Amino acid sequence: MKKVLIATANKGKANEFKNLFAPLGYEVTTLLDYPEMDDIEETGETFEENAILKAEAASSQFNVLAIADDSGLLIDALNGEPGVYSARYAGKEKNDEENIKKVLRNLQGIPPHKRTGRFHCTLAISIPGKKTFTVTGECEGRITNEKMGEGGFGYDPIFWIEDESRTLAQMTGEEKSAISHRGNALKKLKEILPKIVN
Repeated sequence: MKKVLIATANKGKANEFKNLFAPLGYEVTTLLDYPEMDDIEETGETFEENAILKAEAASSQFNVLAIADDSGLLIDALNGEPGVYSARYAGKEKNDEENIKKVLRNLQGIPPHKRTGRFHCTLAISIPGKKTFTVTGECEGRITNEKMGEGGFGYDPIFWIEDESRTLAQMTGEEKSAISHRGNALKKLKEILPKIVN
């Protein structure tokens, strides 16, 4: 079976990748399976730089096909914040609850039609001895006034999808993957993967 290492220790992301790669005949491992993996400093200033850093570090350390994503929420009324700092928006420790509270605080008094934003995802695909490729995906939505839904992770409970009339956290994993930024990036990845793996 073909192997792919997803360079993340985020259980939510790991599950999304497993669901998307299993039908393609890949055995999916993540950094949760490799506790010995060195910490990768996300020193890039863009999603692309961070994704490439993570993918190339994992690929070179374990000599395997590695895929890393860097993603985040860009809110128009906050000049694109939290952006590349989405995971640590409220502080150095990653805390979804505190991040959501900070976003809602910063948007107080902003009317619904001005609470637009998008999730962005850049995926980097690194294969030993080959050039690293990237693909991107986005998902447009609006930030709610309060959390809705128990599913998903990160900012999903406050990200409202107009066409669905619900938040990402109110969707099943399959429903979310069909429209999410990561799902859209993975659709592009599926198209180019056979060309770059062989």
